[in-house]
Amino acid sequence: MRLAHLADPHLGFRQYHRLTDRGRNQREMDVAMAFSRAIDGIIVERPDAVIVAGDLFHAVRPTNSAILHAFREFARLRAALPDAPIVLIAGNHDTPRSSDTVSIFGLFNELGLHIALDRARRFSFPHLDLSVLAVPHQALFEEPRPGLEPAGPERHQVLVLHGETPGLFGEDRSVADPGGAHLSDAELGRGEWSYVALGHYHVQHEVRERVWYAGALEYVSPNPWGELHEERRRRIAAKGWLLVDLDTGRVSRRPIDPPRRVLDLPSLDGAELAAPELDRLLVDAVAQVPGGIELAVVRQVVRNVPRAVGRELDHEQIREWKAAALHFQLDLRRPEAPERAIGNAAPGTRRTLSEMLEDSLRSRPLPGGMDRVAFVTEGVDFLASVEHSGGEG
Repeated sequence: MRLAHLADPHLGFRQYHRLTDRGRNQREMDVAMAFSRAIDGIIVERPDAVIVAGDLFHAVRPTNSAILHAFREFARLRAALPDAPIVLIAGNHDTPRSSDTVSIFGLFNELGLHIALDRARRFSFPHLDLSVLAVPHQALFEEPRPGLEPAGPERHQVLVLHGETPGLFGEDRSVADPGGAHLSDAELGRGEWSYVALGHYHVQHEVRERVWYAGALEYVSPNPWGELHEERRRRIAAKGWLLVDLDTGRVSRRPIDPPRRVLDLPSLDGAELAAPELDRLLVDAVAQVPGGIELAVVRQVVRNVPRAVGRELDHEQIREWKAAALHFQLDLRRPEAPERAIGNAAPGTRRTLSEMLEDSLRSRPLPGGMDRVAFVTEGVDFLASVEHSGGEG
């Protein structure tokens, strides 16, 4: 008995200002292509059932093009695998914020999908000896929460959830979208599940045996660079979906060909460099990128760059890189301010937001065994990426 598990397609996601020849946002097209490639792979593998663990769309009111693309891909999947049930739950991005907002999920009933939109639903598939408890985002905010226990005579018992499991804060909070429901170890451990299919965390991750996040199909979180860092740390070569053998518990990664390269170049140190020297350093760094930066999403971090040096850089060259790449982010970070004492009658300057955040993270209580230096660095880096994105906008 084999199950395909995918999550967080985020169809309709838009980013940057580059448009296709037909006037559509290029990143929206990348996300749509990633979903199509996942469906291609599922059709080739021909699993017995398919689980989509939330956030099919990036917004509760998706674009018409995103709706049409989802409908066509599910119709293609249904035609290729007519006997395989397809279970879809709503994630936090799919969930209406008010009672007068109608969800587009009802459209997929026409294709025979099994949908859990606002309450937990248990689907039984006797021909597969399979029971699926599908718990959407909104159901996890009910009081009391729905019971998360296996039920029924079926041998294969699957739980589908969209939320945050314990421990994600200790890895990189920024790669999970805000607003997720918190799940406890006790809830995940109720009963002997054949498999627990999770959505919301955008990096493939084994929480424990038979409990997995499938990860997103593209870089759609607020901090794609954090996702890249986590994937490198876990030696995950590419985004994709999971193929699960419910009898043995074996989970196999099924990568997709990435629609676009997302590159975080090795950081540079600009300490004590004049602008011409830093220009040469940047040219060398970009020249060493395998395959070049054309049409890629690229970030280059340079630390210890005074504001005056940043103004004197070769901005014509930087504009050429921006034109060549889909997106080129030159992230210049000023030198850290020296330690200073501020007291009665002592001179001082206003502290930056980055400095205040760093002090807060250094003093925040952390779980035992967590690397505080890594925790502080990730937090400051995330703030810098958000500030840079906001400035560009």
